[in-house]
Amino acid sequence: AGNRVGMAAKALMSLIVAIATGHSSPKQLSKLSLVRSAVGSGLRKYRCGTWMPRSPSSASGARGFRRPLSLRGGVSLGATSEEVAYLDLVRDIIENGEERPDRTGTGTKSKFGVQMRFSLRNETLPLLTTKKVFWRAVAEELLWFISGSTDAHALAAKNVHIWDANADRAFLDKRGLTTYEEGDLGPVYGFQWRHFGAEYKGRSADYSGEGIDQIREVITQIKNDPYSRRILLSAWNPSALKYMALPPCHILAQFYVSTSGELSCSMYQRSGDMGLGVPFNIASYALLTRLIAQVCGLRAGELVHTIGDAHVYLNHIDPLKEQLTREPRPFPRLRINPNKMDIDEFEFRDLLVEGYEPWPTIKMKMAV
Repeated sequence: AGNRVGMAAKALMSLIVAIATGHSSPKQLSKLSLVRSAVGSGLRKYRCGTWMPRSPSSASGARGFRRPLSLRGGVSLGATSEEVAYLDLVRDIIENGEERPDRTGTGTKSKFGVQMRFSLRNETLPLLTTKKVFWRAVAEELLWFISGSTDAHALAAKNVHIWDANADRAFLDKRGLTTYEEGDLGPVYGFQWRHFGAEYKGRSADYSGEGIDQIREVITQIKNDPYSRRILLSAWNPSALKYMALPPCHILAQFYVSTSGELSCSMYQRSGDMGLGVPFNIASYALLTRLIAQVCGLRAGELVHTIGDAHVYLNHIDPLKEQLTREPRPFPRLRINPNKMDIDEFEFRDLLVEGYEPWPTIKMKMAV
């Protein structure tokens, strides 16, 4: 035991020095798991604040963070380790990424095959704090996906306009979807989640009972065969790609139930816009995992986020450099209406975010 504590102490000191000198990396941050395993009996897990001794209030979910100790480079010992890993990845892509052309003509700096991990325990919501993330848009979009809708106007009616540019007449015509009504995105995420394999007949058609309802299949498997290695949710349907206004970026999620009753999600994203899209995607799949966990009577565990082409658009570099100077703050908590136990019943008013105190918004132009 003494040897493990010694190793943990060395790992922690190495991490402190790396952060203080601005040379930390996701790999170094992963050493926190060693520290947790060695001294977990005496300290509560490193979560949204700094290391805190276990106390009766900890068990009840009370927060009580200390003011972080600031270090060089805009990072602190009290910063959420997961957000530091995100910022380190952004910095690494900007400094060392390969400059590549892209579909939009904007240009990117890119790295291939990266991974981040986010704890969802104790109602933690990994909503980035170094810039304000539009939480209502994250939640409304996910609920829109779950509903199976492919109508961008339905989302716009809730004053969420993140899909408008991909559903206007010019963009649809550019994609060769000249017969689509404006606002019709084709068989995108929601359609694949709820009607995989069905023939697409437009945004207004009734698809009841058509195709495979993957969301229901996932929930049924979790309840009846929780240790299955086949609990998957796929938005990637090669036969339908040409009918989509935009092929899916986050394409596959696998769910994992631990023997202790925790539900975790591993999500694969083929293409990740680190400035605009990825912060949304992190929070969205965290929310999806929480909703499914509640429906299945489980606790939320962890979100593992893997990205194929992780990129920074060239016109996002300066805004992201500003974000990199900001000190991360504790992630907020998400409370979900405990009376809702059907995946189709959730509404935005059932989701309460507490303790979200982000830095101001940073504007970045979406590449289309």
